[in-house]
Amino acid sequence: MSDISWSQGIMVSVVVPVYSGSDYLESLAGALSDLRRDWQEQEAPFLLAEAIFVDDAAIDDSGAKIDRLALQHDWIVPLHLSRNFGQHPATIVGILHSSGDWVVTMDEDMQHRPEVIAAMLRKAVTEHADIVYANPASAVHNAAIRDLTSRSFKRLMQWLTDNPSLTSFNSFRLIRGPVARAAASVCSHDTYLDITLSWFTQSIRAIRVEMKDERYIRTGRSGYSLKSLFSHAWRMIFSSQIKLLRIGAGLGLLAMAVSVLAALYFLTVKLFFPADIQVQGWTSLFLAIMFFGGLSAFMLGIVLQYLSSLVLKVHGKPTFFTIDRSGDAAAAQWFDDARDPRP
Repeated sequence: MSDISWSQGIMVSVVVPVYSGSDYLESLAGALSDLRRDWQEQEAPFLLAEAIFVDDAAIDDSGAKIDRLALQHDWIVPLHLSRNFGQHPATIVGILHSSGDWVVTMDEDMQHRPEVIAAMLRKAVTEHADIVYANPASAVHNAAIRDLTSRSFKRLMQWLTDNPSLTSFNSFRLIRGPVARAAASVCSHDTYLDITLSWFTQSIRAIRVEMKDERYIRTGRSGYSLKSLFSHAWRMIFSSQIKLLRIGAGLGLLAMAVSVLAALYFLTVKLFFPADIQVQGWTSLFLAIMFFGGLSAFMLGIVLQYLSSLVLKVHGKPTFFTIDRSGDAAAAQWFDDARDPRP
């Protein structure tokens, strides 16, 4: 899995982008500390080695607070961005500064509970997964329109991109360290992190857990502004190969084929049954428009598909990537022993 030996344990890094989390950071640090202590007391093979808090030019006193937390806990690493770059870039920065065998990304506002990380690790090592998403088991915001819009957009994008994991995309992720850092290293400003992760592995799983955005439920304000949601949507579209391009090219080719077959049919009618044609000229004009319109759609689809491939190449989509999952078996055995302890 990494160059860290088994005797030292499997290192877990936690990455938290911070923008307006002053009210939640101490609780989050306390929950992570509890998880760290529980693993030590259980003699688990996992060690929460570091929690990297990335200050994305926070609009409150979060920057100063994570510095204070770093003084209290030597495993907390504060990072400060020079200006506000957004959640995805802040997450990428934290991943690139991580050193763990596994990397967990989570939000600042406690809707992602640290105790769920153990369940995510169990899922990963028992099923040899490289990424595990924690998805909400019920409505997160207690706002039907907001939750429905999010689900509908993900389903639409899944259909457009043919990415089977897209509906599982969530900022609460467990990622195998080499995959996380490789994906983060090729991300550009407009790259959607989860799309990039799917370039490196198809071994992706999800678990269902209870999540509630208490900040939104209590105040009506979310950590995600409308602008940031549109930014996420744009990144997702820009980072994907859209199936609609292939559909457009296919429809253009179909229109060409239909126009050729129709031309042969009407030419036969013209030669053998000329009296059946009541109006002259309109058929040939319509078929010519249909043929050349289909040809234009087909050629445009091919060109756009080619440009899409070039864009993904520029974004860093790899030709191949290797991964070592040999350490999963020992960790999976510990979970089995912890669940069914032997005398």
